[in-house]
Amino acid sequence: MEVYADDGSVKGVRPLGGLIEFGETREQAIKREFLEELDTKIELSGRWRTFENLYDHAGMRGHELIFAIGISLADKSLYRKDVIVFSEDSGTSNTARWFPLEHIKSGAIELFPTGLLEALQPA
Repeated sequence: MEVYADDGSVKGVRPLGGLIEFGETREQAIKREFLEELDTKIELSGRWRTFENLYDHAGMRGHELIFAIGISLADKSLYRKDVIVFSEDSGTSNTARWFPLEHIKSGAIELFPTGLLEALQPA
């Protein structure tokens, strides 16, 4: 999904997902998030990766831990869409797009969190 700079321009992209709710496992959380955001079930594949992201935004220091895993979408029609617009629980509209890995490798668009691109590379 697109990540926006303060001026509204797209500064990069990140995987879909969200917060783990109290009492929820990471598996439950990612499945819930895809149901909420794209109205589709998913299948998990591969192994979990953890990324620690330290960042500055609007003069404040931020810190987040990101759990990432490969997934397959049950709704295969989503793979054929160039643009997927969805709403968060807050009502905020977001845009998700498919990007070829080579496009991201070239630096044409930044992938967040730092380290995710290297994790996507074949061993």
